[in-house]
Amino acid sequence: MNVNILAIESSCDETSASIISNGKILNNIVATQSVHEKYGGVVPELASRAHQQHLIPVVQEAISSSGMAKSELNAIAVTLGPGLMGSLMVGVSFAKSLAYSLGIPLIGVNHMEAHIMAHFIDEPKPSFPFICLTVSGGHTQLVLVKSHLEMEVIGETMDDAVGEAFDKTAKLLGLPYPGGPLIDKHAQLGNPLAYKFPISDMPGLTFSFSGIKTAILYFLRDQIKENPNFIEEHINDICASVQYTLIQTLMQKLKKAAKEYQIKEIAIAGGVSANSGLRRELEVLAEKLKWKTYIPKFEYCTDNAAMIAMAAHYKYQQSEFLGLDASPEARMKI
Repeated sequence: MNVNILAIESSCDETSASIISNGKILNNIVATQSVHEKYGGVVPELASRAHQQHLIPVVQEAISSSGMAKSELNAIAVTLGPGLMGSLMVGVSFAKSLAYSLGIPLIGVNHMEAHIMAHFIDEPKPSFPFICLTVSGGHTQLVLVKSHLEMEVIGETMDDAVGEAFDKTAKLLGLPYPGGPLIDKHAQLGNPLAYKFPISDMPGLTFSFSGIKTAILYFLRDQIKENPNFIEEHINDICASVQYTLIQTLMQKLKKAAKEYQIKEIAIAGGVSANSGLRRELEVLAEKLKWKTYIPKFEYCTDNAAMIAMAAHYKYQQSEFLGLDASPEARMKI
């Protein structure tokens, strides 16, 4: 018997739907919201309105391009959290209504667990247990992954996420939103050792990125006083130096976690895992420390419904279903 699941993702500013059949992703439809660009960041109210506009067309496209009818679906999966409450409510309300109308189960998925499950969409797949560095605009976590459904956060940021540090730096440099990919682009043309920024050394496996943001702010303020054109003239070196510092901060804790837990199966996930500098540094460490490393394809690094579908596939096997009284959780934990 085929098991077909429709998955919906609406945790932030990407509206996405995907169909998975017997563990195979058939499609991954994503509608990006451009409305936030002029504001320099995601505006929650505008995000939820955009989800309302995009969700039905995105779901229709996912179902039609899969070649199956709604009657062939066995379950509806949706991101339950964490994320923006208004955005989550749009997806969860739609998913509950559709599951009820079709008389099929509802599956709730943790967005951060789904980022990790993106590693099981394509080959090669990591072996258990493995450590996953999950990095995005809202989260920075080290997760010990014991099985498809059993995960433990062993380290996380005590303040800001690394993705936020990238985006806030980009804003200081006058780069448009989203700024992370643009910093990466400029960094590839600059000298990563041109300027020195502090690498925070928190106890244990804890991260902190508020200090480097403050250091960058003061650095730019002082340099602009001496040369008003400093950013424009040195943007490649600035971006390269900032990116280098952020990546070294991440790798410092990842190495510590791998050694502490004696694990050589290492993965990265989340939007920041698309960063070319992070990927290169992981390759260097893998060769040096004899790690086996795993990174999802670019399309599965940013927010998408395929990763929600993959997580739901394993939940379906264990009959982990939700009641129709389920509510989204903006601060949902792994």
